[in-house]
Amino acid sequence: METSHTSEMDRTRRELSPTWLAAGAIAMLVLGLLAISLFVQPSEPPRVGSPVPGFQLTALDGSPMDLGAQRGQVVVVNFFASWCAPCRQEAADLERVWRDYQDRNVQFFGIAYKDASSTAQTFLDEFGVTYPSAVDPSNETARTYGVTGVPETFVIDQQGHLVQHFLGPITMEQLGQEIDRALEP
Repeated sequence: METSHTSEMDRTRRELSPTWLAAGAIAMLVLGLLAISLFVQPSEPPRVGSPVPGFQLTALDGSPMDLGAQRGQVVVVNFFASWCAPCRQEAADLERVWRDYQDRNVQFFGIAYKDASSTAQTFLDEFGVTYPSAVDPSNETARTYGVTGVPETFVIDQQGHLVQHFLGPITMEQLGQEIDRALEP
């Protein structure tokens, strides 16, 4: 025979069970997201003078972007996003420097960070960007380079070593100075 106290406890357990299940599911979801974030954190950016990691992407125009194939050239890698106001500030300067140096053994690559192909292409068209640019759909390249925000620009020498890492927007003068330094024998 059931007492009224026992049946009241059973009823309370049954009424709270969905709430506890929901709370447990939310807790598991939060813990899972935290665990995942530990694995997708950016790496440390390469240090000045050290080799930079290679990458292979397909530019928005379909051409290959292979950093390893650029040995012997100075390479500028710019991480940007269409939604990034500072990226908009530097876009015209980057294009001008590219046009000034493209015939001097210098290659530029743009890599859209956390952006869609269509909006990245609209951004490139708006600023008349002519150097190869790609979307990194998984942001794997950005993580490998330790990118934590945009814009970030890396100047790499002919041997594949980092000359300079710019955090934030850069000017024509800053970039030109670092490219000139990288071109020196």
